[in-house]
Amino acid sequence: MRAEFYRKEDGDEPVAWARWTERGLLTGATDDRGRAALARIFHSAPIVVDDPSQRSFGTSGPLVLPPGSLQWFRSAAQTRARDEVLEVRFVAEEEGTMGWDPAGAYRTFADQVAHRVNASQAGPIEREAGETAR
Repeated sequence: MRAEFYRKEDGDEPVAWARWTERGLLTGATDDRGRAALARIFHSAPIVVDDPSQRSFGTSGPLVLPPGSLQWFRSAAQTRARDEVLEVRFVAEEEGTMGWDPAGAYRTFADQVAHRVNASQAGPIEREAGETAR
């Protein structure tokens, strides 16, 4: 999964991007300001979210997400980008479609998405120009 960050005043052109893989993050930016913002957004610290879609059934209240998971990546990008005055959009890089039958599911939808992302990255990670591993 790829997160693209842009500034509203600069239009829709990304100024920085980050790609989540189960092996770590790949990041890139068009300038030093973007690189510094990515370092603050994705610093390796837990993030607290109060999102009912990420809680287990029957629970309530905020949830602490440890660094490294796909949920942490998405939450950190959404939450911390605001502090950097950046907007974020997520781009699915996986090929094909993903069907999900809730009646026959043995994984939650979030687990299925993570499984799909991980399966698409089974080979060596190909970096785009300017991307660095974190």
